[in-house]
Amino acid sequence: MTHAPRSAEADQPGNAGKPAPLTIDLALQGGGAHGAFTWGVLDRILEEDWLEINAISGTSAGAMNAAVLASGYITGGRQGARDALHLFWQKVSEAARFSPFQRSPLDILLGRWTLDNSPLFVAMDMMSRVVSPYSLNPAGNNPLTDILSDVIDFDGLAKSPIKLFITATNVRTGRGRVFRNTEITPEVLLASACLPTLFQAVEIDGESYWDGGYSGNPTMTPLIKESDALDTILVQINPVERPGTPRTARDILNRLNEVSFNAVLLKELRMMALLRQKANPESGEGARWAGMRIHRITSDAMAELGYSSKLNAEWEFLTMLHDEGRRAAEAFYRQHRDAIGKVSTLDLDELTEGV
Repeated sequence: MTHAPRSAEADQPGNAGKPAPLTIDLALQGGGAHGAFTWGVLDRILEEDWLEINAISGTSAGAMNAAVLASGYITGGRQGARDALHLFWQKVSEAARFSPFQRSPLDILLGRWTLDNSPLFVAMDMMSRVVSPYSLNPAGNNPLTDILSDVIDFDGLAKSPIKLFITATNVRTGRGRVFRNTEITPEVLLASACLPTLFQAVEIDGESYWDGGYSGNPTMTPLIKESDALDTILVQINPVERPGTPRTARDILNRLNEVSFNAVLLKELRMMALLRQKANPESGEGARWAGMRIHRITSDAMAELGYSSKLNAEWEFLTMLHDEGRRAAEAFYRQHRDAIGKVSTLDLDELTEGV
C-alpha cells in the first residue's frame, strides 16, 4: 500500500514497493510523569520507517522527550532514539526511588496510581501554596539535571537533522520564548518544565524562566513557519474535556491546571483554523497555512489520572503509560494511516469551538 508519492529511491533495485518517506512534525505536550505516555507514542512512531520526523515542538516533559529522541537519533537512527527514550525514563524512575513522593500502602493495594493519599505529598502540596520554593529548596537542586546531561548529547543537537523548538515562559514578560537546536542546554529543558510552586525559576541569558506550558503547550507556530512538513501529529496528554463539574478542592485545582495548560494551544489551533480559511492556497506563506494537515494522538485513559500522579515516577506506572501510548498510536494508525499526507484527521473547528 502506498502512503506517499514515490521517490527516486523507491524505484531503485531492492526498494520496489517501498513508499517514499513522508516528512512529519510532532507537537508534544508537557505533563510531568504523564510524559511517559508520549514516550510510548514516539516508540511506536519510530517503528514506521515511511514516516520521517522533520521537526518537534515540545514543552516540559514533551521538551525532554523531543531532545532525548533527537539526540539518540544522531548516533543510532530510529533504534538509537528508541533506546535513548527508554534509558531516560528508566533513569527518571531510578531517581524517583529516593523521592519522598510515594504512593500510600492502600493505593498500592488497590492499584491506584494517585499520590493524593501520600502524607508527604499532601504536606508538600499544602506547603507549596504558602512557602516559596526558594525557602523549601534554597540550593535549587533538581534531580533531572544529571539525568539530562547523561542521556543527551547537547553539542550534537546542533547537528541534528531534526529541528527542535522548546518553549519556556519568561517570568518578567510573561511571554513564551522558543529555543532552537543550537540554544538547547540542560537549563533550557529544566526551564521548560519549571513549575513555579515547586522549583526556583531557571536563569538563562540573564532572564528567569518558568514552565513553557503557560505560554505554549506546545507552541505550534514554528512548525508552520520553519518546517517543510505539512503533517503535524499532536500528542496530547492534558484532557481538553472532562464530564461534570469538579467539587472538591483537589479536583478543582486539577481541572484548573488542565484548562490553563491547554488554553494557549487551543487558541493557537483556532488561529490556524481561521488563517487556513483565509489563506491563499496558490502562493506564499498562505499556501503553507492552507495545506497544513493536523492529526492528534490521545487517550481517554489520561482523563482518569489526577494531578498528583504527574509526580509518580514508579517504573510500573511509567511503563503502563508507555504501553498506553503505544496502544493509542496503534489505534491512530489503524484508523487514519491512509489519511496522513492527504487530509487532516483533527477537526480544528470542532476542537476550538467557542475559543
